[in-house]
Amino acid sequence: MPGAIHHNIKKITAIIALITIVSCRFYFDTTKDTSFHAHTTATSLENGKNLTYTVCGGCHYNTEAKKFIGNYLNDLPPIAGKLYSANLTQSASNGIPPKYSDAELFYLLKTGISRSGKFMPYMMRPMMADNDINDIITYLRSNDEAVAADDTTVGKTHINFIGKAGIRFMDKPQPYNKEIARPDENNTIAYGGYLVAIVGCYHCHSKKMSGLDYLNPEQSKGYMQGGMKLKDPQGIKIYSPNLTPDKETGIGNFTQADFTKAIREGVTPGGRKLKPPMPKFTHLTDKQVTAIYTYLKQLAPVHNKIKS
Repeated sequence: MPGAIHHNIKKITAIIALITIVSCRFYFDTTKDTSFHAHTTATSLENGKNLTYTVCGGCHYNTEAKKFIGNYLNDLPPIAGKLYSANLTQSASNGIPPKYSDAELFYLLKTGISRSGKFMPYMMRPMMADNDINDIITYLRSNDEAVAADDTTVGKTHINFIGKAGIRFMDKPQPYNKEIARPDENNTIAYGGYLVAIVGCYHCHSKKMSGLDYLNPEQSKGYMQGGMKLKDPQGIKIYSPNLTPDKETGIGNFTQADFTKAIREGVTPGGRKLKPPMPKFTHLTDKQVTAIYTYLKQLAPVHNKIKS
């Protein structure tokens, strides 16, 4: 018995040491590349607005204020600290965009590393096309009312030792993945897969957060099969649904009209209302919804009954 106790103590000590080492590495070298400068094209603002609402809006768009001033996020357990999404308006005192150069915003969205070197995993989209990031930045610096300066903050993020250790165990900064092209929007399946990746559908609808592959989303564990543990705004545990085309446990019986209503209005064919953190993607175009639906329907169906 003493030998077993000693062995367990050694294991616990090793785990604590590993957590300490990993959690200390929460800051990284930030970009030295200053060559990226956002440029405006005829479609930049329209595309940038669409992407900002669909990619960033779930966390940063405050539905009460109708502006990108941020929200409280209950992704972290209370023991790990408090997490608030940033103000994305042009506020000089509280907004993120005025404090960042175009190159720093570009680097943050590719790698998850902020201008200070802080690692922010919820921001990284390494496979997003350079032109789409360009358009997001263009929109954030526009005169649109939703990103006009609003000198407010919803709260101050504080992630403690436990939170940092947990984040670093699950995620790591991504490569500076430059020169990524936007897929042909007329290639419906390729475009749908791209949207699933950059909107982050697979972040919640795969098996678990620690199994996500940001560079190759389809390699994520339990990709689009659902079952990930999430929390609603009241802190009640919920599980993400299976989005593979399995007819019993997935969306195999969804028509395109069913899927459109679910993704835009948050209502399933049976009349069940989808719970947050699933947002209502009201800014997705018909073409984008069709692409996502077509892509999901061609995935291999996986029978995975999710807890209710």
